[in-house]
Amino acid sequence: MNAIPEIRAGQSIELLKALHILTRDGKLNQDSRRKLKQVYHLFNFIEPLLKSTLADHENVTLVDHGAGKSYLGFIIYDLFFKDKPAGHIYGTEFRAELVQKSRELATLCGFERMTFLDMLVEDAASAKEMPAQIDIVTALHACDTATDDAIKFGLEKNARHMVLVPCCQAEVASVLRKHKSKALASTPLAEMWRHPIHTREFGSQLTNVLRCLQLQANGYQVTVTELVGWEHSMKNELIIASQSKDAPRKQAREKIAQILAETNLGDMTGRFLY
Repeated sequence: MNAIPEIRAGQSIELLKALHILTRDGKLNQDSRRKLKQVYHLFNFIEPLLKSTLADHENVTLVDHGAGKSYLGFIIYDLFFKDKPAGHIYGTEFRAELVQKSRELATLCGFERMTFLDMLVEDAASAKEMPAQIDIVTALHACDTATDDAIKFGLEKNARHMVLVPCCQAEVASVLRKHKSKALASTPLAEMWRHPIHTREFGSQLTNVLRCLQLQANGYQVTVTELVGWEHSMKNELIIASQSKDAPRKQAREKIAQILAETNLGDMTGRFLY
């Protein structure tokens, strides 16, 4: 039994030390406790998706985009993949030094079915190391357009499920800012993004609304919820999308077009309608 109650049963203490979540003497500081709680909470959403996929076929594949230090990938592998005969986790990250450290840690832990790729999310779909089809796509705090790139990757790879925690969306806000004068002259709704702070916040909210509609338009059932309490992270929105025959494809596409027109975001058509 683990001595620290926050640590899940079956979790490798040595792995948590190697990830610097636990100190060398096996203790959690406040920052690490917050980080571990967030990853575990996300795993609680991902685990049922892994199990439902495993019920259909043995070789479950998961891609974690914008992996950073790969906390999420390593913990998922340790808690779910480690004792399975098949299945593979891929992590993408553009910072080569982090990729190298993740490769070294995977080797040290004997996690043979983990692959780390030094690349941007937008380049991952065409990478020769990637299978033609991926079961689950995750992106935890993938900044700005990296979440959109993860969605596009998931669509191209016919992912069964996507689990996304968006972060630092700026692209839509910049286009709202660009056309603000025109919008203010044409619709009272533009008051929602007249002031700079509102432009930023409304842009972030609108980005995620459009992402959800985009997923629905491509045949996914979408759930949006909190990842953890606001005291842990301000970037707190969790989008879970699963393939569904009942997703309202045509209606969703029409709504995207209407929203883009109403908010003078025609420049973003290529981002959300394809």
